[in-house]
Amino acid sequence: MPQDSRNPYKACRESAGYTQEKAAELLNISVESIRAYESDKRPVPGAIVNDMIAVYGTPHLAMQHLTYADVVAKKILPEGFEVKDLPEAVLGILAAVQRFIAKRDLMIQITCDGRIDPEEMGEWQEVLAAVDALHTATLNMRFANTKDRGRS
Repeated sequence: MPQDSRNPYKACRESAGYTQEKAAELLNISVESIRAYESDKRPVPGAIVNDMIAVYGTPHLAMQHLTYADVVAKKILPEGFEVKDLPEAVLGILAAVQRFIAKRDLMIQITCDGRIDPEEMGEWQEVLAAVDALHTATLNMRFANTKDRGRS
């Protein structure tokens, strides 16, 4: 499920089946605060996001919050991260593992002498790209949208 441009706090509340009123009650905040967060009129404090994750049963909201609300986080989080449904995320990590394994011998060959020579840099960049893809796929799986929120 690709991450859409909707407000992630609203999307997670709705996927949990809560009205704004019920969510406010469960989060111990005002309905006005919920409305302000969901209409982007007020930034959501980290502590409230943490509570939303627990109440809504949506661990992927942690990453969505960072990519939605934090300019610095957008710079350091891997490109390609998006909230996916669990089966898609699992297939993605399996594919990334296969690509990484295909670069294993090259990685050993390049690094066995303890240095990366200038003529090896292009191939080394390929190895690093496989590592980056594996990291991104791991995050996609870790924060996958699961149907059964009780097991996340």
